[in-house]
Amino acid sequence: MSDEIIKEIEQLKKDKNAIILAHNYQPKEIQEIADFVGDSLELCIKASDVDDSDMIIFCGVNFMAETAAIINPDKKVLLPDNRANCQMADMISLEELKSAKKEHPDCEVVLYVNSRAETKSEADIVCTSANAGKVVSSLSSDEFIFAPDHNLGVYAGKESGKTPIIVPEDGHCYVHTMFKPEDIEKARAEHPDAKIVVHPECNDDVRQLADYVESTGGMVRLAKDPEISKLIVGTEIDLATRLARENPGKEFLPLRRDAFCLTMKIITLEKVRDALKEEKYEVVVDDEIASKARIGIQRMLDLSN
Repeated sequence: MSDEIIKEIEQLKKDKNAIILAHNYQPKEIQEIADFVGDSLELCIKASDVDDSDMIIFCGVNFMAETAAIINPDKKVLLPDNRANCQMADMISLEELKSAKKEHPDCEVVLYVNSRAETKSEADIVCTSANAGKVVSSLSSDEFIFAPDHNLGVYAGKESGKTPIIVPEDGHCYVHTMFKPEDIEKARAEHPDAKIVVHPECNDDVRQLADYVESTGGMVRLAKDPEISKLIVGTEIDLATRLARENPGKEFLPLRRDAFCLTMKIITLEKVRDALKEEKYEVVVDDEIASKARIGIQRMLDLSN
């Protein structure tokens, strides 16, 4: 059955001149039918370079598809399931961000890409977990407003030597805050020959115990290191799926087997096929919001070149 659906998807892609982009946390079967798989930064860069395609099928969550739509106002962007949201992205409201800007008028605003389009419209620059330290280091002020992930804001401050003003104080990713120091200790005891890498969205006490702190894109690059044969991965479980597929002969173990993002898993092959066939669910961003949000996104992309 899945082989038939994959054939349908391939034909529909040709008919609609579409490209399929997928995040590293997508299930194995979605990663395998995607034209490009990456982390948020890599997907932003790829989404800005799809001139030959008329349609983007975004296998991820809503803020990712919104970002692609902002970058590509002349293309149709489809999210195969419109319930694929990100809890963190909804933790910062437009009003809360505006209030922080009013309280700290001399601070530039760095907004994590894991945020909705309307809040991005109030940002001076956008960042991802891959480039947060670099983005913050580029700012002219010693203090900066950061939203919505507390842990990444703290991490970016340490990387840059600047002081974050984080809103909201409790913004977080429920997958990454699941990891605890005892998970690292247990992994070291069971696999003394392995290296451990965790995501910047993890709590600071977890980051300090790991061998490496990397975005998912950084983890993909780390996995290719010939010195590493066994890697314990402290992020969403399906990143290990990609690492194993791309690095045969090496061993990749999730730091926790229950670390999975529920909304990343609701996209299926059937939904990708139906999105192509029926051209649903289209992601549309208000022109004024998109125009303002594009400034911060483009500033990040320029910094990444």
